[in-house]
Amino acid sequence: MSGLPNCPKCNSEYTYEDGMMFVCPECAHEWSKDASADAEDEDTKVVRDAVGNILQDGDTVTIAKDLKIKGSNSVVKVGTKVQNIRLVDGDHDIDGKVPGFGPMGLKSQFVKKVGAEQQV
Repeated sequence: MSGLPNCPKCNSEYTYEDGMMFVCPECAHEWSKDASADAEDEDTKVVRDAVGNILQDGDTVTIAKDLKIKGSNSVVKVGTKVQNIRLVDGDHDIDGKVPGFGPMGLKSQFVKKVGAEQQV
């Protein structure tokens, strides 16, 4: 194993260094070493709340809008606290236990982080 990144265009493992560039001998694609470092940072998904605060696992959030629960006549009211959230992949990017309703998937655009000023 050479420790060099695979080609971002064809995923070839036979890349080599040429000065400040990486080169793929199979498809002739060239990219800078800085671009490969940026690509690694893009793999980390950043989840933000309704006002732009960055959310992390274990945070406490409040509901920012009345949310109707599908298949039910119930509504989760504004200001309901959800503690110890977990970030997940998918359409609903937060898993948490909503008091009075149980485990539920939430969208980050409908919650606000508790105890944080806007960080944007």
